[in-house]
Amino acid sequence: MARDYYQVLGVSRDASADELQRAFRTLARRNHPDVNKDPAAEERFKEINEAYHVLADPETRARYDRFGPDFRQIPDDVAAGSYVGANRGGGFRTGPGGGGARVYVDREAEGDLGIDFDDLFGDLFGGRGARGPIRGADQEAELTLSIDEAYRGGRRQITLGGRSFEVNIPAGVTDGQRIRLAGQGGQGSGRGPAGDLYLIVRIAPHPRYRLQGRDIHVPALVTPWEAALGASVPLATPGGEVKVKVPPGSSSGRRLRLAGEGMPNPRGKPGDLYAEVRVMLPPKLTRKERELFKELASVSTFDPRRSA
Repeated sequence: MARDYYQVLGVSRDASADELQRAFRTLARRNHPDVNKDPAAEERFKEINEAYHVLADPETRARYDRFGPDFRQIPDDVAAGSYVGANRGGGFRTGPGGGGARVYVDREAEGDLGIDFDDLFGDLFGGRGARGPIRGADQEAELTLSIDEAYRGGRRQITLGGRSFEVNIPAGVTDGQRIRLAGQGGQGSGRGPAGDLYLIVRIAPHPRYRLQGRDIHVPALVTPWEAALGASVPLATPGGEVKVKVPPGSSSGRRLRLAGEGMPNPRGKPGDLYAEVRVMLPPKLTRKERELFKELASVSTFDPRRSA
């Protein structure tokens, strides 16, 4: 059974977005496989990452709060009140009387309460032996996208189980978001409609960009003289090249925020772009460069170890 995502992050169920982010950063640093050599750290890191990605998105958090760990398996047309016992081994039943009504059956609750759900549903949908169209089952599959694809959106051809689909990817789609393909799930019976296919978006790691919610983090590579004197440097982003102003006296690690330049958000405010300054040295100094650096060393009184 999946652990409660709030417990994984060590936060309350009414935690704010900032509290979620602080908890995630602390736990991620502590359990990152590059830092923590405990063999179990990698699994903990994956669990922490999954919990944060679900709770950081308001839409997926709302579904998780309503339906629990099985929220991805619950179709959009199911009301919270009709879903009982998410962790107790139930399943969906489509009423034999037609109409596409879907009710969640909790088999343990059936035993606890002394209720025969087959009789109950027979009464609700026209009797145990009633026949009629039965809607097909909903199905799920994962769709892996690059950050660039998620940023731009667009149409993409995919193949699943020998069938090809053309998928409309919304611009700014986030990790864990579901894309619904109506009528592309399991086949119905008795002339019932087919179920739906839900594609669960997974954002693949990128060698240059780092995604946190809708915020994009990118390195801003600068020379020592650009860092010292200030400069406007080009920055490659998923949305194209932008210019970032590096203030004079910028050291490596300084973050520069470009508001609204992160992932698009069709339902609200877009994310921000954060450029992290990285001061780069020539891999091999020319004779003149070496002389200039020696001259700088002889006249400068700056000592980073003393001022730190």
